[in-house]
Amino acid sequence: MHLTAENLAARRGEDLIFANISFHLAAGEALVLTGRNGSGKSTLLRVVAGLLRPEKGTVIFHDGESREGRRPGEVSHYLGHRNAMKNELTVVENLDFWRSFLGNAGLSVEDAADAVGLSEITHLPFAYLSAGQQRRIAFAKLLVAHRPVWILDEPTAALDASADRLFAGLIEAHLAQGGIVLAATHQPLGLRNVQELKMTGFAGVDQGVWG
Repeated sequence: MHLTAENLAARRGEDLIFANISFHLAAGEALVLTGRNGSGKSTLLRVVAGLLRPEKGTVIFHDGESREGRRPGEVSHYLGHRNAMKNELTVVENLDFWRSFLGNAGLSVEDAADAVGLSEITHLPFAYLSAGQQRRIAFAKLLVAHRPVWILDEPTAALDASADRLFAGLIEAHLAQGGIVLAATHQPLGLRNVQELKMTGFAGVDQGVWG
């Protein structure tokens, strides 16, 4: 199983945001995107997730089931800046929806809520939760349905140090099970043995610099 991007480029309107981005991730590997605001980190994640069309290049997921490979969006969880939850629904109702919509091959709603330390508040409407609690429940969505690729945009936003460590443990567990992680962040995620791709501006075009 592996995720491969070759010579990716993307535009926002008339502006070329980045070009010549390539990477290869095998099972159990993670790539962290770093760089200043506006450097193209979120845009690159959306391109990989299939939410934006690239200006140039390809990104393919191979798992042995198809000779041509598959689109990463078919096998990925995408956690963006928004939590993708309905405020008027309870935590249980939100997670039940995602578990049914994405497939039931993950943790139960109860176990997923327990994994993020919020098993006692699943009866509450999502809007009643603090920003940090909402982010934890958004992460629980990744646990209720299995996807081999996790695409995470600032996953620890609004979280305290203890929640940072909890998330790092969940990401490490996903990697240990052969998953793949692609994440953008402004702060360390506490992960071991990860690759880094620093998005840097060059003559108006952001390139990738491996670290």
